[in-house]
Amino acid sequence: MEHNSLSQDEIDSLLNGTSSLEGYEELSPIEQDAIGEIGNISFGSSATALSTLLNQKVEITTPHVSIVLKSKLNEEFPHPYVAIEVNYTEGFTGSNLLVIKQSDASIIADLMMGGDGNNSDVPLDDIHLSAVQEAMNQMMGSAATSMSTVFKKRVDISPPRLNLLDVNQGEGTETIPGEEKLVKVSFRLTVGKLIDSNIMQVSPITFAKEFINELIEPANNNDDHSSECVSKPEPVLHPENEPKAVHSKPASSLQKEKKSSGQSVSPVEFSAFEDRTHEGTSKTNNLDMLLDIPLSVTVELGKTKKSVKEILELSAGSIIELDTLAGEPVDILVNQRIVAKGEVVVIDENFGVRVTDILSQKERIHKLK
Repeated sequence: MEHNSLSQDEIDSLLNGTSSLEGYEELSPIEQDAIGEIGNISFGSSATALSTLLNQKVEITTPHVSIVLKSKLNEEFPHPYVAIEVNYTEGFTGSNLLVIKQSDASIIADLMMGGDGNNSDVPLDDIHLSAVQEAMNQMMGSAATSMSTVFKKRVDISPPRLNLLDVNQGEGTETIPGEEKLVKVSFRLTVGKLIDSNIMQVSPITFAKEFINELIEPANNNDDHSSECVSKPEPVLHPENEPKAVHSKPASSLQKEKKSSGQSVSPVEFSAFEDRTHEGTSKTNNLDMLLDIPLSVTVELGKTKKSVKEILELSAGSIIELDTLAGEPVDILVNQRIVAKGEVVVIDENFGVRVTDILSQKERIHKLK
């Protein structure tokens, strides 16, 4: 049978009549489950986004929720880490911190730059940090999208900011939330056979409870709205009464009836209906109004994919090979939608495209939607 021993600091605190663990139980079991479930959903989609970026199998699972004190963070994070600050700009107001080991960040950066991920000991320079920041940007963007679905409202974030974090040396501690009591959600992070570690989310307890309340109590809010709807029913208009109801009483009669209640009522003004015989002409005029709207037309010679490492190695004179063969038709796009194909020609000193295949007018209009 295992026994958990107290540290000397905790023993001293108990002897002095206080406990260093006082205030730790700030979340009920239900609230801990709720914050863990939110993390499960958001980081599940983040794992998919990171897997696509790194071309590796990525899993982020098994959330463990705990309360930590800011003054004790040196015990929670004894080694150098990378901290990613995430600020919410819509849906919620606040920020949290993602924390991963620097060695894990090095592997992610190496994979992002086209390496094999076996350089975990390489120091993180600006290029590596930018690669990690882009990976976290993709992850948290995907997480925000998932949270929008969960909370049934738009949730958005600003681009995450990345800093090196070494609590013992005081480096990067300005990014840590200001409240003393923090919620830490620790997830197991695996990336192929390269990483088997943890990624941690740290947020102020008040901010965490905002998420919890939104998740646990939406039914109460809906009940409030439903009671309002019951107390103020909307009038139902029957189709057979609609045209007659408007014209059954003249405006002057309505004014006389409303004057007794002290309300100021103006006569209803109706716009004249057009003759049905000119319906086709009206539609044509409406279409003519749209014909002057400017659209962006681009010609795509071809596409290719390059890693961050290959992009950084480009220089004057470098050749980028595209996926389109010489002599093949090129794509003609309107507002980023393909509407035709053509061949490249030279007109005087300018390039042009001769259309060789084009969609029908109906298909082209559908593409513009």
